[in-house]
Amino acid sequence: MFATLPVNALRTFESAARLRSFKLAAAELAVTPTAISHQIKALEQQLGFALFERVPRGVRLTPKGETLFAGVHGALLDVAATLEGLRPQPSAGSLCVSVTHSFAALWLVPRLGRFYQAYPHYLVRLEACAEVIDLQQDASVDVAVRYSRAHYPALHQAARLEESFGVYAAPGLAAAEPENPVLITVKWGDSALYDSGWHDWCRAAGVDWWRRHAAMRSYHEEHYALQAAVAGQGWVLASSVMVSEMVDNGLLAAYRPEVRVPGAAYSVLCAPGRERHPPVRAFLAWLQQELPQDNGTK
Repeated sequence: MFATLPVNALRTFESAARLRSFKLAAAELAVTPTAISHQIKALEQQLGFALFERVPRGVRLTPKGETLFAGVHGALLDVAATLEGLRPQPSAGSLCVSVTHSFAALWLVPRLGRFYQAYPHYLVRLEACAEVIDLQQDASVDVAVRYSRAHYPALHQAARLEESFGVYAAPGLAAAEPENPVLITVKWGDSALYDSGWHDWCRAAGVDWWRRHAAMRSYHEEHYALQAAVAGQGWVLASSVMVSEMVDNGLLAAYRPEVRVPGAAYSVLCAPGRERHPPVRAFLAWLQQELPQDNGTK
């Protein structure tokens, strides 16, 4: 059944397709770029259709190439997972997770110790950036956590963490009724979420802070805004996701916890098939255990 299966050529194709480069595939497989090109050409002749198109900075898969890559990549991941499961001691492995600076600092890193306790043989490498990573083009990133109201039908969504926004302050302030509140906010590249959020929260709470033009203190990073609130400098409008660890540790408390305004969601994504890679599978399984307790409930 498998006697005529071009295993070496398919492995070469998977590497070139995943890396979008014959040169990088050659380096990964310890052969020459010419050898990669010959393997791909022979595979295309055997199949009867083109797998790649040449582009200025490498190669691009054809539609049929995309279909073949999805099948071959997934099959090789299954083989790797089977071999890993048969080892007496799992081999060391790593995965790269792309996240925003705030999500890394306020949610993921404080919990990451529990992942290492459960999976000490795996290493998580965080790539904190604001830019959106193309998971189907950038094979160096295994998992991405994106903040948006959008959905991603072309990607595998492992989890979705919904949030809401509320007002928090240091416990002493949160228990008091402010006369002249200082409102702490975050100025992102697009600050409409926070500006409209404060307006919506004040309206829902029946307070006139916004109309009184309360003093505003702005920060460009969410964790700076929360630290200012921890220091007792004012009331912060914060995501239920981002604030959860500080609330659990008693550093912040909700003011008027019954008043919430809707936010967006954090989607945990990977390229289809990548979820079967052993380190990724372990990370996603651990993440599923961590998410429910924080899913918009604080």
